[in-house]
Amino acid sequence: MFIQILIGSILLLLTIGIAGASFWMMEQTLFRLRLWLLRPPHRPKLMVVLWLSSLWILIQMTIGVWLWAFAFLGLGVFATLEEAVYFSLVAFTTLGFGDVLLPVEWRLLSGMAAANGLLNIGVVTAFLVEGLRQVRLQQLAVMEQDS
Repeated sequence: MFIQILIGSILLLLTIGIAGASFWMMEQTLFRLRLWLLRPPHRPKLMVVLWLSSLWILIQMTIGVWLWAFAFLGLGVFATLEEAVYFSLVAFTTLGFGDVLLPVEWRLLSGMAAANGLLNIGVVTAFLVEGLRQVRLQQLAVMEQDS
């Protein structure tokens, strides 16, 4: 039981660390694009930010799923990579289909993977909303200055 909690905690910290690094890189990218984003037309550029942020988040979440999958594979929990990725994706997204289950001796990891996914989804949602809000507020401030 304690080994499962330790492994799950390490994986959780790794994926949150990856998310933090990813958000830092995205923030740096948005900062570099700031002058371009603040020039009209604003709305299409806001859509570009939404699209790029969503793609960035998808990549970050995919890395987390693959990290869990490789951990399951390395622990010998699943025989194939496809099965490990499938289970990781279902657990990470908290779908929990139940058609593929962990062996009893590893079942605590399924809950930790789901908690990790839930936490990541909350964090990325907050990032997406805040990023779009900041860009839009800056665009509106520029529009006010120009009028």
